Amino acid sequence: MDRSGDPAVLADLIGRRLTGRTGGLYRRLADALAALMGSTELPVGAKLPAERRLAEALAVSRSTVVAAYDELRARGLVESRRGSGTTVARSASRGRSTADKRMPLGYGESLFHRITVGPGDVISMTYAVDPGIPDLAAEVEDLARTDLPTLLQDVGYHPRGIEPLRERIAEHFEQSGLPTSPDEIVVTSGAHQAIALVTQMYLRTGAAVVIEQPSWPGCFDLFGAAGGRVVGVPLDDAGIRPDLLPAALKKHQPAMLFVMPTFHNPTGRLMSPARRRQVAEIAGRYGVVVVEDNAYSAGDPAGPEIPPPLAAFAPGHAEVLTIGSVSKAVWGGLRIGWIRAPRPLADRLARHKALADLGSPVIDQALTARLLPRLAEVTAERARLATGRRAHIGELLRDRLPEWEWEEPAGGSALWVRLPDTDARVFAQIALRHGVEVVAGHAMDPTGDHDNYLRLPFAYAPEVLIDAVNRLAGAWQEFRRHGPEPGVPMV
Repeated sequence: MDRSGDPAVLADLIGRRLTGRTGGLYRRLADALAALMGSTELPVGAKLPAERRLAEALAVSRSTVVAAYDELRARGLVESRRGSGTTVARSASRGRSTADKRMPLGYGESLFHRITVGPGDVISMTYAVDPGIPDLAAEVEDLARTDLPTLLQDVGYHPRGIEPLRERIAEHFEQSGLPTSPDEIVVTSGAHQAIALVTQMYLRTGAAVVIEQPSWPGCFDLFGAAGGRVVGVPLDDAGIRPDLLPAALKKHQPAMLFVMPTFHNPTGRLMSPARRRQVAEIAGRYGVVVVEDNAYSAGDPAGPEIPPPLAAFAPGHAEVLTIGSVSKAVWGGLRIGWIRAPRPLADRLARHKALADLGSPVIDQALTARLLPRLAEVTAERARLATGRRAHIGELLRDRLPEWEWEEPAGGSALWVRLPDTDARVFAQIALRHGVEVVAGHAMDPTGDHDNYLRLPFAYAPEVLIDAVNRLAGAWQEFRRHGPEPGVPMV
């Protein structure tokens, strides 16, 4: 997965900086490159991509890149030698602290960038989240009146999670068909931290992780940061393919198998009960730990019933860890998730949690304990809203972008859209200049098998979806008219 020197990676880094309205495009491109020079992404001596290749990745004309490179040479930031290309000059590091260690670009960058910098003028379709449920404020006020005085008497450090919440989570699993005790629960700061803690516990440098292909971009970065190798196994309509899974487990002997059986991200597919049993049995046969992420729980009300977690189908000797969260169903700002694991593993996870932060915020946990008995009701309402929005965006796309194709997802908050004969990363650059930010399939499958796909969330108000699709249609018209062909003026 080493992508150094890849023009598409550089395009991902600088593309969002080209959306301004002031100055020519070549000057904005020069400024964007200059901002990265001397850092981890473009250190002194790094070779810039050839003009033609960077132009193709950014979907701009080659003359724009040539002019940007000329501008950088005039500023003394790059040097060019015949036969050696263009490299970052030593002067580019002036004014930058040697302690500045930038986080390298990851596969999740396209999702996390907008969360970090804020919305701006761009419609960002990089993540799919709903506002908090309507009565959340009333619950917070009641908690402050009735429960907070007692909570404040407590020390506030609970690496496993407060007992009332672990009891409610155990009851939630019981209702879903998976018998669970509170001692098998570790509360985390969202599903993201749950995956991070499991990664810390199981992954060692060079170890493999088998995942579904495609998958959530953030897991590539979490596993990669721990020194792991990601191995993808394709999906079919029922989930990860059992005919290909044994060979992957035998060949790579992974530290764990990571799957999203309930409304897989990004496809929205629901793993069937029979497939859950197959996957659990195959993993047990090869002695591989299974980590299932069931953070997405809102499905089509008219669709199939959600099966019990994969752990409910596992043979007795199998190790299965089940991750859940209220962030998707209740509110993204309520960063409470959990891991269900056999007691010895839960004990180890609690120690990792203690090292991470001594325990998740107690007030948030107490609020979640109040809400969990209503989680099924809240999720059903989210599913009803999602179904209407999915139908709405489907109508818009069929009207404005009839060439685009997708499968109707069983659940989740996004469409997995196939673009005909198109590198979605290049189209994403044009879409960004039309004021809408999308995530290309490469972020969810670095093998290249889904480079012509986009993840298109629909958890937005109707007027925002209309505006976004109109902008995408304008970008698509420009792309089809000019395309990424080198030398074609696009500015």
